[in-house]
Amino acid sequence: MVAMGQVRPYRGVDARQRIAERRRRLLEAGLDLLGGQAAPAELTVRAICAQSGLAARYFYESFADKDVFVGAVFDWVVADIAATTQAAVAAAPVREQSRQGMANIVNTISDDIRVGRLLFNTRLDNPVVVRKRAESGALFALLSGQHAGTALQVEPNERIRAAAHFAVGGVAQTLSAWLAGDLAFTPEQLAGQLGALLDQLADPTLYRD
Repeated sequence: MVAMGQVRPYRGVDARQRIAERRRRLLEAGLDLLGGQAAPAELTVRAICAQSGLAARYFYESFADKDVFVGAVFDWVVADIAATTQAAVAAAPVREQSRQGMANIVNTISDDIRVGRLLFNTRLDNPVVVRKRAESGALFALLSGQHAGTALQVEPNERIRAAAHFAVGGVAQTLSAWLAGDLAFTPEQLAGQLGALLDQLADPTLYRD
């Protein structure tokens, strides 16, 4: 990583801004290469730099190696979709929250197929992506379980945790099947179906002995 004190302002643009912009271009290039086709070729630093239009020195300005880069691309995409989904849920009436949350996810991956492939395409077997998917799935299950326990006024227990894993895994598998063309839903139909299924898990009796 280049020390900030070694980088001078250029044409009135602050050094931090220029580094951030180059990082963004590299991340976009990574998303293009990882999610731009159903069966992406092996990712290389040379390909990333060619796609972004930046020299290799700028890659290493922000990323220690290729694996760190792939993890950063995944985290960047997940952070964005998580933030917009949380906002959609928070803005919706309680009865509409599941559908609106699913609608945001479905519309995001429908509008940008790269995002859907990165998050849900089973043919994308990059080891870092596989690991990050597992990590993010576990995190979303934990957060989902905490939210369910609070909303349903039920103390955290194994039943809630099991339902959270079931919901996260089921949604991911359904989205993967939809992207693969195995489900003939419109985005609106898919969001509605997923939302309705998740609403069935809102019965407090499911989580009490």
